[in-house]
Amino acid sequence: MKAYNPHEIEPRLQLAWEEAGLFCVPESSDAPKKYVLEMFPYPSGDMHMGHASNYTYGDVAARYAKMQGFDVLHPMGWDAFGLPAENAAVKHHSHPALWTYQNIETQRKSFTRMGFSYDWDRKVVACDPEYYRWGQWIFLKFWERGLVERRNSPVNWCPSCATVLANEQVIEGRCWRCDSEVEKRDLTQWYYKITDYAQELLDDLDQLEGWPERVKQQQANWIGRSEGANVDFILCDPQGNAPAEPTEDDIITVFTTRADTLFGCSFFLLAPESKLVPQLVAGTEYEQPVMELVEDAKKVTAVQRAQGDHEKHGAFTGRYVVNPINGEKVPVWVADYIVADYGTGAVMAVPCGDTRDFEFARKYDLPIIPIILGDDDPLYPSLKDEQNRVVTEVDWPEAYAAEGTLVQSGPYTGMAGGKRSEGEAAIVAALEETGRGKRTVEFRLRDWLISRQRYWGNPIPAIHCETCGVVPVPEEDLPVRLPEDIDLAAGETLATHAGFAECTCPVCGKPARRETDTMDTFTCSSWYYMRYTDPHNIRAPFDPAKANGWMPVDQYIGGIEHAILHLLYSRFFTKVLRDLGMLDFDEPFTNLLCQGMVLDAHGEVMSKSKGNVVSPEAIIAEYGADAVRIYTLFLGPPEKEKLWNDDGLPGMYKFLNRLWRQVHDLAGKAGEETLFQEAPAPEVAVKAAQKLARERHRVVQKVSADIERNNFNTAIAAIMELSNAAGEYLRAFSPDTRAACPDHRALDADVAETLVKLMAPIAPHITDELWREALGREGFLYGEPWPTFDPEQARADEVELAVQICGKLRARIMVAADTPEADVLAAAREAVADAIEGKAVKKEVYVPGRLVNIVAV
Repeated sequence: MKAYNPHEIEPRLQLAWEEAGLFCVPESSDAPKKYVLEMFPYPSGDMHMGHASNYTYGDVAARYAKMQGFDVLHPMGWDAFGLPAENAAVKHHSHPALWTYQNIETQRKSFTRMGFSYDWDRKVVACDPEYYRWGQWIFLKFWERGLVERRNSPVNWCPSCATVLANEQVIEGRCWRCDSEVEKRDLTQWYYKITDYAQELLDDLDQLEGWPERVKQQQANWIGRSEGANVDFILCDPQGNAPAEPTEDDIITVFTTRADTLFGCSFFLLAPESKLVPQLVAGTEYEQPVMELVEDAKKVTAVQRAQGDHEKHGAFTGRYVVNPINGEKVPVWVADYIVADYGTGAVMAVPCGDTRDFEFARKYDLPIIPIILGDDDPLYPSLKDEQNRVVTEVDWPEAYAAEGTLVQSGPYTGMAGGKRSEGEAAIVAALEETGRGKRTVEFRLRDWLISRQRYWGNPIPAIHCETCGVVPVPEEDLPVRLPEDIDLAAGETLATHAGFAECTCPVCGKPARRETDTMDTFTCSSWYYMRYTDPHNIRAPFDPAKANGWMPVDQYIGGIEHAILHLLYSRFFTKVLRDLGMLDFDEPFTNLLCQGMVLDAHGEVMSKSKGNVVSPEAIIAEYGADAVRIYTLFLGPPEKEKLWNDDGLPGMYKFLNRLWRQVHDLAGKAGEETLFQEAPAPEVAVKAAQKLARERHRVVQKVSADIERNNFNTAIAAIMELSNAAGEYLRAFSPDTRAACPDHRALDADVAETLVKLMAPIAPHITDELWREALGREGFLYGEPWPTFDPEQARADEVELAVQICGKLRARIMVAADTPEADVLAAAREAVADAIEGKAVKKEVYVPGRLVNIVAV
């Protein structure tokens, strides 16, 4: 038996796999399909152990599916556009493409050294014109369907990245990439109208049974469906007079989920970004304080303002609106806790029931009118029948948030208040009857802002013509290619690059200018998984037949941080492409595994920007790739955070060496290295053989179930238990004894093959070598059938049960696995008879396979 040497085995097998085209997917097959996919990486350099664990999860799932008889699609590519490449090019006086493709090659070599089973013939790189051409084509199709819009609006601006951000890319008021504080600016930008699919995106979350609940909840919260009503307030003129025949310009609409509180509206609020604000105060004494507030509000993040927990500031505009339910005039203020991103950017303030409005009213001495009370409130007895307003101030320490009965609410007094209550329904009906309100649904979700002011991205295929306006680039002119001769270090941009920006209008033939914004990189990652199904298509993004054959992705693996970015956008793209007739399914990913972060020794998330990454290269150089793979899998459940340290690696390497020796010994090729101990007791040998035979079936059953549940760490632990049983067996029988007995020879061969196959998805190099070198088989394990098991033999003959008294462990008992519950309880009572003597047994709890708890007092 030669010694285990991963540094000789692994490179040789990786080359053999590549030469054999082992992981290439057949174009047609009668086998069922399995699409396993990890989120494709950004090529920012070599991978670290956080990446390695993520891709190893996917590789185990893919190899296991192949051994289960599936045709497996397991591709890899790169999300290759983005700001880091642009910044690196400026820093090194280079080109983003050079930096990007160098990093891609580095990562690909690392993927190969880890033994990942990728079909490299299907590689997709987002910055290849062959790929981004079809991203532009999809943009044009969205445009044709009315899902593209260009408009001027307040946007999130990152001063560090010098680009706008979608709402989903602002995390607690800061840029998702560089953590800089985000500002608000008015810019004309391009949007994808994801809001057209808001309800379907929300409803179809129920289809995603294989997704973590926390991801679905995050998406539901982000979509944010609210049922309520739009209510029209009438704007008075500067003299405070309401127009007799209000026009559209005189109406300010608010959305509210609590129309039942209209009688408590004592002031009216506008967001600082509202375009009405400067119009209302222009040339008045209120202009200076209001516009100062508008400027100051830009320094407060949108998240802080929406949360409303910072000190609130406001300014009176000098104008009033008419409350449509009671005809009262309400003063209009501008407040920095109102945001334009939700509803209409206007709010009817009801301080008696809203904490933020309550605090604002207290600060600026505005009325707080109680209009909904519980019957235990001291004011309730005197106001329960009061329709007219008699109380306009309260001494409450905070807003009254409870549901209750309407008071001081005209003819609605005495009705129940609350969302979708009797009072709310009656007031909305009255508003609808007078044409001053309408029941509606509002979403927190806003349209996806896709414009980015940078070079290294997918060009937006649009042309600006003074005669024709904004027109699409004809499909036959795609792709709009990025210029290669740009000097980013000198400050050149697409807008200043004449060769790119200057063009001819495809409609009238006159001189025109290209759109010089590029698309958000999330547009590239929103459909790449479909391109993998048909990566070389030059006539379309993909052949619908091929996409529908492979999709949806059966197992998708990636970070929880993409819950409301990539995952939401991908769902949107899928639904639009379905409506274009290209797909016949609703959701792109059937099962989702969100892996936990790998932390360094200090508990910090590994990140290149922090300089705390651990590269797998050095560890592979010492222990080999299989040891790295098995250790990353053994650290803990995939979805949990894992603290990285190297302490356990020697143990994993030792286990692989033991596996190497055991398989050789079981195959009769151990030579002089035998684990046999002379003259074992006969009963020990017999029990060892029986235990090994039983463990073989039990472990196959458990490993199969664990891998299907992504419990890779417990699957490895089970294989180690089989290895332990094999060790006991080998120590009990000499090679000659086993060779002379047909039963032993059959058990040897079965266990050796089982150990190798169970480990094949986890440690593919050592097992492929054992398959051929120790077991004398031909070919590779990839595609060999997974071992089967007999459920009856997998069931343990005996189980150990803990016996507790009032929850405290008092004894342990061994019972047959099929012992009736009554006999188990009797055995448990006998085991703790002394402890319960003289006590009354009140209850007995039996948890099969685990414990008996006796409640005795």
